[in-house]
Amino acid sequence: MASETPAFLDLVLTGGLVLASALTLLCGYRVVQGPTVPDRVVALDTIGTNVVAIAALFALLTGRGLFVTVSLVLAIVGFISTVTVAKYVVEGDIIQ
Repeated sequence: MASETPAFLDLVLTGGLVLASALTLLCGYRVVQGPTVPDRVVALDTIGTNVVAIAALFALLTGRGLFVTVSLVLAIVGFISTVTVAKYVVEGDIIQ
């Protein structure tokens, strides 16, 4: 933990990391057990969003700016993959 942050902030950031990790695991269950393909797509998108949040919280907790860059790249990749999968589910073809 970064020594220049107050103890309460460390506690809140750690709690956020634990919560985001637990929600990511629950979304993983929905990806495996989802009754329909759109349910699985939404769960995968939520996992991507949670991973971005985990990277950003970890950057705040450790004070390393590299994880902010990682979270931005993950957000872009997650958006592109969600749009691609949604197009595939709707149209059945990605490239026209």
